[in-house]
Amino acid sequence: MAKQVQDAYIVAATRTAVGKAPRGAFRSTRPDSMLAHVLASVLKQVPAIEASRIEDAIVGCAMPEYEQGMNVARIGVLLAGLPNSVAGMTVNRFCSSGLNAVSIAADRIRTGEADIMIAAGTESMSMIPMLGRLALNEAVFERGENVGIAYGMGLTAEKVAAQWKVTREAQDAFALASHQKALAAQAAGEFDAEITPITLEEDAPDLATEKVVTRSRIVARDEGPRADTSAEGLARLKPVFAAKGSVTAGNSSQMSDGAGASILVSERVLRELNLAPLARWVGFAVAGVAPEIMGVGPIAAIPKVVKTTGIGLDRIDWIELNEAFAAQALAVMQDLGLDPAKVNPLGGAIALGHPLGATGAIRTATITHGLRRRKQKYGMVSMCVGTGMGAAGIFEAM
Repeated sequence: MAKQVQDAYIVAATRTAVGKAPRGAFRSTRPDSMLAHVLASVLKQVPAIEASRIEDAIVGCAMPEYEQGMNVARIGVLLAGLPNSVAGMTVNRFCSSGLNAVSIAADRIRTGEADIMIAAGTESMSMIPMLGRLALNEAVFERGENVGIAYGMGLTAEKVAAQWKVTREAQDAFALASHQKALAAQAAGEFDAEITPITLEEDAPDLATEKVVTRSRIVARDEGPRADTSAEGLARLKPVFAAKGSVTAGNSSQMSDGAGASILVSERVLRELNLAPLARWVGFAVAGVAPEIMGVGPIAAIPKVVKTTGIGLDRIDWIELNEAFAAQALAVMQDLGLDPAKVNPLGGAIALGHPLGATGAIRTATITHGLRRRKQKYGMVSMCVGTGMGAAGIFEAM
C-alpha cells in the first residue's frame, strides 16, 4: 500500500445542469462535448493554474462506447483546448465512476505522484442505452449466485423493497420529498454556484420563411424537478418491473444527461499559488454485495469509509445518497440509521436525475459548494453500483 505523503484539496468544482433523457435539453449534445465544456469551465475558475501543469484528467463514464468511447477522457481534454501534454483516462465503475475519478485523482496527489489533477464524469443516456450496446458473457451465469447480474435494476429494487420491507407508500413519500426539496433548492438559488451554463445551438425549420434557422438557448437549470408531482399522482402510477411490485417510474431515478468536473491540488500548490480550497478529500471506499440486491451497496461501503477515515457518521453533516430507487435509498437509511435530515437536503436523483457515470462528479460539485455555503464541515457522497457494489467518499469543507 502506497504511503500517503500529502493531502489533496478541491479548489474548483462545476457541472452542467442535468438534462432529461432521451428528449431533454442535451438530447443532441455529445457526451464528449459536455465533458469539454466542464473541463474548460472548471479551469477558468482557477486562473492561477496554467493548463500545462495539469498532469492527468480522470473521467468517469458508465458506458464508455460509441459517442462516449475512444477514451472519452482524452477526447474531452483535446476538445476543451487543453495542451497535448495533459493526459486523460476513462474510469468505469458504473454509477460510482465519477466518484471513483475523484478518488483516483486524489490518490495520485496524496502519494506524491502528482500536484494538479482533474477529476470529472460525463454520460449521455440519450445517446447510449443504459446497458450499452453489447451482450453480457453468458459464462458468468455458470455460477448460480451470479444470476442477479441479469436482473434489471428495477427488479433488484423490488427485491430490496421486499427484503427490507419498504412499502410503496414510503417509497412514494420519499420521491415526493425529493422533488419538493429540489424545487425549493432551485428557487433559493442553491445550485447556482455549482452550475456552469451551457449555450446550445439547434437547427430548426422556420415555417414562415421556409428556411432552416439556427436558434441558441442557454441551459442552466436541472430539468428533472417537477412542480406537478403529488402524492396522489405518484400513487396512481403502476409498477413497471414486477406485476405486484412497488417500484414505479415515479419513485425511481430519472435517465439523464450531464457532466461535472473538479480540480484537485496538493498543499504545496495551495501555498505556491495562494489558492483557497473548497474542500479536502478525506477518503473513499468500495465494497461488494450480492448482485440481486445491488441497491444496498452503500450499507457495505459507508461503514468501510467511516472506519478507514475515522470520521464517524455522527460527524457527517451532509450525505448525498444517490437515489437510484426510493426503495434502496430507504433501505440504506434504515439499515445504517442515517438521519433523514442530513440525506439529500437539496433533493436527489429521483428529482434531479442520474446521468450514471457522471453523477459522482456532479454530486461532488454539489456537496463541496453546499458545505461551504451552509458552513458545515463533513460531507459524504455515496451510491449503489450495478452488478452489486457500493461506494462512498468523504469531503471536509475548508
